[in-house]
Amino acid sequence: MSIKIGTRKSKLALAQTNMVVNEIKKYFPSINIEVVHFTTKGDKVLNKPLINIGGKGVFVTEIEDALINKEIDLAVHSAKDLPLQLQDNLTISAVLKRGNYRDTLVTVKEKEIDFSKETVIGTGSNRRKLAFKNLYPNATFKDIRGNVDTRLNKLYTGEYDGIILAMAGLERLDLLSDSRFTFTPFDYKDFVPAPCQGIIAIESRNNDLTEILSKINHQDTFYAFQTERHILNILNADCGMPLGAYSFVENNKINVVYTSDSKEIITKSDLIENRFNLAESVVR
Repeated sequence: MSIKIGTRKSKLALAQTNMVVNEIKKYFPSINIEVVHFTTKGDKVLNKPLINIGGKGVFVTEIEDALINKEIDLAVHSAKDLPLQLQDNLTISAVLKRGNYRDTLVTVKEKEIDFSKETVIGTGSNRRKLAFKNLYPNATFKDIRGNVDTRLNKLYTGEYDGIILAMAGLERLDLLSDSRFTFTPFDYKDFVPAPCQGIIAIESRNNDLTEILSKINHQDTFYAFQTERHILNILNADCGMPLGAYSFVENNKINVVYTSDSKEIITKSDLIENRFNLAESVVR
């Protein structure tokens, strides 16, 4: 049996796709897997904020088109990059075990930031801006786009005093060992992550490759994915909305942390089977 998996060309996208390939091979070693690379609109247009070029869908549309046209069999995405609505007859059929969900401040080693003075922080995320401003009122912000390496190089050459990145991406690219930088992760109770941050999502055509996908799916992460996606759908939230949401399963319950402004942070829990009602309760 052979399957084709579609992904973006960035180092992070390829690293995450290799994680999916390895997980499939663990259970189905005889399957032949071909990785097919795509360049999306989000990869091409780097001089504008995402909200100005179409939001989260700019990272997935070309790949979804290939999935619908049966040019590929599966697609791998960073779950936080998914648009609210997938194309018809497509579904997120599996997720890997969630990686590190936290955001981190990255600074150049031996260039400590004096937060009593004005500082320039690189991020294009309204959520990150609000959360950081609550912690450090003197901060100012400058948009930053590009892959992780590009952003780190911009920091190192002095375009910013610090930048905010996702820990999961840094870990998957083995960049936390880069001796040029200091990484200071935020606690989720102070700096609520983006919904689905740290989750790798696998998209397929409806009812396709179900045996493979059910085997590699990490169920607790899937519950969290469903809960956080439900929050996004309730609010019809685009990538410009400054909301944060993080959920996790513990003792047969699902716990949700939510904020819409990074000031009031709501925490609730309920039984896993009530996760959709729980999502609705934290936003209303």
